[in-house]
Amino acid sequence: MLQRLDKLISSQGKYSRKEAQELIKSGAVKVDGIAVRDRGAKVDDSTCSVSINGEEMKLEKFVYLMLNKPKGVVSATNDGTNKTVIDLISDEYKGRNLFPAGRLDITTTGFVLITDDGDFAHRILSPKNHIEKTYEARLAEAVTEEQLRAVAEGIVLKDGTECLPAKLRVLESGENPLVEIKICEGKYHQIKRMFAAAGNGVIELKRTKMGGVELDNNLSEGEFRPLTPDEVKLVENG
Repeated sequence: MLQRLDKLISSQGKYSRKEAQELIKSGAVKVDGIAVRDRGAKVDDSTCSVSINGEEMKLEKFVYLMLNKPKGVVSATNDGTNKTVIDLISDEYKGRNLFPAGRLDITTTGFVLITDDGDFAHRILSPKNHIEKTYEARLAEAVTEEQLRAVAEGIVLKDGTECLPAKLRVLESGENPLVEIKICEGKYHQIKRMFAAAGNGVIELKRTKMGGVELDNNLSEGEFRPLTPDEVKLVENG
């Protein structure tokens, strides 16, 4: 697709639009090996090679990042009080319009997908597409078969909201069991409200997987990395 050179450079996140224009004006930018000083020059982002000060840019239409969210951080682009998941992303992505594809509440940890691809986010979050999100929940009390069955069959929340059936398995039994739960929708505080409606409670919650991609165990809380192209497909296609 043809687009302005300064816009293409700034879209990659490392430089602002003004910085891109100054680099072009200085002669630091080459397109297919030829210096271009016209900031309004049109280039084909699907075929051209762009270098700045001799270093070739890796042109990416969209960015997809896996973040291991810690407690105390909100899933939002900005917040007047708390640190956001976007605040944890390094400056090299500062020029991109990043947002979290789906929200975890402030006390929930784990996999948050950060992107600037709105269509992709819509597809993976729409319940009609049945893309599973997997969580581990530490419960407040020993869980009963009746409680598990109620959540698995599609429980009705205390306010009358109906939830789709969930997939459940007990990972650890005991007074505060650990259960794995898979859902394909994302209502407000859904998992906590589901277990509350069943007569139990959630004291810790972590998202461990989105679609077919598991949270990278090498990521400490607060760290992120780009998803590979294959992982992007696996999020959507399982």
